[in-house]
Amino acid sequence: MLPFDNRTGQPNLEWVREAAAGLLSSRFRSVGFEPTSRADRLYALDHLGLPQGFQPSRASSIKLAQTLDADQIVVGNFITDGSQIVAEARLVDVPQLRMSGPVTARGDLHDLISVFDTLAWKLTRQLDPGINVALDTFIAAGKSLRLDAYEQYIRGISEPDQAERLKHLNAAVKLSPDFGAAWMALGREDYASQQYELAADAFAKVDKNGRDGLEAGYYRGLSLMFSGDYAKAEQAFAEVAKILPLAEVVNNQGVAASRQGHDGTVLFVQAAADDPNSADYHFNLAVSLKRHGQAAAAMNELSQCLKVRPNDSEAQALQAAWKQPAVKQVAQTSDAGSGNELDPLERIVRTFDAAAFRQAATMLEQMDASRMAALAPLERAQKLAAQARVYLDRGLLLEAERLYLQAIAADTNCAEAHAGLAEVRERTGAADAARQEAHQALELHASADAYLVLGRLDLAGNHLSDAGNEAAAALKLEPGNPAALELARQVQAKAGTGR
Repeated sequence: MLPFDNRTGQPNLEWVREAAAGLLSSRFRSVGFEPTSRADRLYALDHLGLPQGFQPSRASSIKLAQTLDADQIVVGNFITDGSQIVAEARLVDVPQLRMSGPVTARGDLHDLISVFDTLAWKLTRQLDPGINVALDTFIAAGKSLRLDAYEQYIRGISEPDQAERLKHLNAAVKLSPDFGAAWMALGREDYASQQYELAADAFAKVDKNGRDGLEAGYYRGLSLMFSGDYAKAEQAFAEVAKILPLAEVVNNQGVAASRQGHDGTVLFVQAAADDPNSADYHFNLAVSLKRHGQAAAAMNELSQCLKVRPNDSEAQALQAAWKQPAVKQVAQTSDAGSGNELDPLERIVRTFDAAAFRQAATMLEQMDASRMAALAPLERAQKLAAQARVYLDRGLLLEAERLYLQAIAADTNCAEAHAGLAEVRERTGAADAARQEAHQALELHASADAYLVLGRLDLAGNHLSDAGNEAAAALKLEPGNPAALELARQVQAKAGTGR
């Protein structure tokens, strides 16, 4: 995704260039594509010796895509027509060196997010005609995002001056307290300026299950570590390790445990085994083993550390000290006071390899897809519907609809998928489609979820008798269902007012 060309002649709309790339990337990711990140694009520009604000030609766009190993490029521009904005985009097929025809979307400037959501839907249909997620769902995905908050966020990630970035990002989260991407960016800024307590608070507000959740958890752990809150740091790293137990995560979990006086040896063993070419992991394991009375094993790990990094001066000094006779070591410890020369602190890994995390996450997804493909069609559909339900409960309609449609494609007799899709359609305002899916779900299997969709639609249409019957049917299936109880209450209240 490249920033769009601003052809409006209005400098105050320069932020829309980056906003266009960000919005399209977000929607593409939600329907299963893997757009390159802004950070990757900036890295590629730097690698090619180009400035961040560079507006590439077709030739340089292809060179940029080849550097990023991308199959497709989206290039575009926008103009204004009175109070409206018109956005145009084209797809460039990098291997075939072929450019598509233009795709356009227009709308009021204050509906800018919906305009780019519409453009994303049209481009998605070109990229993969098999993806039949509804336009209404694309537009609904951006409805909760305030345009003023998004503008502040874009300015906050693109301003060259840090004070300006902080000002805009703080404004973004104030306008939209649930804006995870803005909290993530704010956390990065606070972390970079060593405001670790502020950074930890910001990272904590990023959705743990979202795209930035693992990185936020990792940097929250580091922020807590540098703030001296080792117990919470250990917990933060442990939560990340449950999903992706990469060496740097497990290592830092061990460091946090060690700083509390606990034994982190098992974690350091795991880190060194996962990445035997890291001198720091061997160093940490050596220190931990020595501290807990395993001198021979500790010396072996320290030798491994120096084998990987021969010029590690701290490891060299420690090896020399450990080789001295025990009596002499005790005397040195007494002279030194604290004895830190012989018992140094384990090393913290301060960097986050986002590419490694993404690669590991992709491998997990591929393994999950392989397991899913081996299931019988109905079982596979039910598993997909269960995953979709998790997204739906979090309000992620695009992700939920994509998985519900995959479930129905796997087995059209999956009642849970039709009921879930009915709720997606209800939330996006497609009442007729919601009714159709709910009825289809009930034909396959009676469920409270399907009855509730019909009940809410009938309540909205003032069909109180039908809504009451559907609430009763849902309660018969699930007597304690809170949504069914609330629907019944609303029906009674509306019937009582005569409206």
